Amino acid sequence: MAGKAWNYTALTIAILGALNWGLIGFFNFNLVAWLFGSESWLSRIVYGLVGLCGLYLITFYGQLGQQENQQ
Repeated sequence: MAGKAWNYTALTIAILGALNWGLIGFFNFNLVAWLFGSESWLSRIVYGLVGLCGLYLITFYGQLGQQENQQ
């Protein structure tokens, strides 16, 4: 159960990071910088968490490959 909760948490954080990049790309608005300050330590933690979750989600490709082989 803990693994499933981590999967959902990582996916949620990565989606929020993607939405932030979408806001930057389309509207030149950085939500993280607006909420926590552009160079604050809290912003750096948020960016770091998004990056770590993105790296973790790469493992989903392996899981998808295993599911396809089982079918």
